Amino acid sequence: MQVPVYSLTGEAIKQIEVSDYVFGAPFNEAVVHQALVRQQANARHGTSSTKTRGEVSGSTRKIHRQKHTGMARAGSIRSPLRRKGGITFGPKPRSYHQDMPKKMRQLALRCMLSAKARDGELKILEQLQFDQPKTKAMSQILTALGIDSSALIALHEPGQNVIKSARNLPGVKTTQANLLNVVDILSHKMLIMTEAAAHKAEELWGQKSAQGEKDASV
Repeated sequence: MQVPVYSLTGEAIKQIEVSDYVFGAPFNEAVVHQALVRQQANARHGTSSTKTRGEVSGSTRKIHRQKHTGMARAGSIRSPLRRKGGITFGPKPRSYHQDMPKKMRQLALRCMLSAKARDGELKILEQLQFDQPKTKAMSQILTALGIDSSALIALHEPGQNVIKSARNLPGVKTTQANLLNVVDILSHKMLIMTEAAAHKAEELWGQKSAQGEKDASV
């Protein structure tokens, strides 16, 4: 699969060959949805907690006698029906963790990368480096690439100047190629990768990596 590589001025300077296994995979909606739900569930802390009627403070004395008061029968001030009483069926600390096989997680990532490439929402830069943080320079690069919406920038390795140049731009986020995930890709209209980051993605989720894992498990 041939994809164009752009300069920082937005000009297509060459074509490179990328793996069809990573950037040309058919879209599997079920796997992508499962990966999305899993990641969002695992991000939940599950620390919400409420007290039941047995845990709130208060006397256990019967409030008033059972009959001849003209009021409803009541046994405790801890009742959920009363102010400052316990909570009925309230949340308790729990884990929302979901497991997903590694091969399915990798397939979901390949599906998302392929979808971006297929829809013309993937831009590959020859390189992206700054001598010093410069938000204006980053904005000019995005404009030159014709990007006027949200964008996810994937780098081969962390570049502090690039990160600082992009963090003040609304809708723009930077990450490393090995930290790409379904939620971030789905949350941004455009995906910008450096040439080195694209090759890193092929190395991590390509056919050779999958074959190596298969051989190791035999």
